[in-house]
Amino acid sequence: MSTTTHIAATGIRKSYRKGRIEVPVLRGVDAEVEHGELVAVVGASGSGKSTLLHILGLLDAPDAGRIEVDGRRIDDRPEKHRDAMRNRLFGFIFQFYHLLPELTAQENVMMPGLIRHGLWSYWKERARIRREAGELLERVGLGHRLTHRPSELSGGEMQRAAIARALLGKPAILLADEPTGNLDAASGQGVLELLRTLNREEGLTMMLVTHDQQIAQQADRVVRLAEGRIEEWVPALA
Repeated sequence: MSTTTHIAATGIRKSYRKGRIEVPVLRGVDAEVEHGELVAVVGASGSGKSTLLHILGLLDAPDAGRIEVDGRRIDDRPEKHRDAMRNRLFGFIFQFYHLLPELTAQENVMMPGLIRHGLWSYWKERARIRREAGELLERVGLGHRLTHRPSELSGGEMQRAAIARALLGKPAILLADEPTGNLDAASGQGVLELLRTLNREEGLTMMLVTHDQQIAQQADRVVRLAEGRIEEWVPALA
């Protein structure tokens, strides 16, 4: 494994059961992402893109294979350690935002702090976490929307708030599952440009699942999944 590899999947297999039928999703996937690299994953619906991303981020467990970060295996750690890594090592962005409707944009961004610290410690750290959440919303262009609830935000603004939430706590690896899938072309491009800026300025390692070839071609590299296997790695267009 290269000394610059940040996260790697080796021999990943995953199947799901539908009644008595076993449905294979990943059939032996090998993939590597280097430090500070933005890799896009493309493929037909059902090819295993989201499953691969979830396994890389410890949201799901493989049936076989291993996940390593900086050469150290992480998928076989005790559950408590995996929970901590999901909260500290990874930031997650999803297609459907998952913002809590009763909370403001700033309060939504603060939520990972509550999970990380626990209730008592969170209240002691709340002022600092609120300040950090405000700074992140300012960074993603929502400094004027701190007190707005999700119903008062556009789709692009909700996704930017979700990106700010993913960045709370300064994760090293950002995993994005169809982050532009619910957005119009202009909003989607704006979100992609924001992610690219964070990738370059913060050195964030990123893996991005997308069905949009134009979005994918703005990554450093593109990997295609077909029938649960890596079909090919191709360089993105300059």
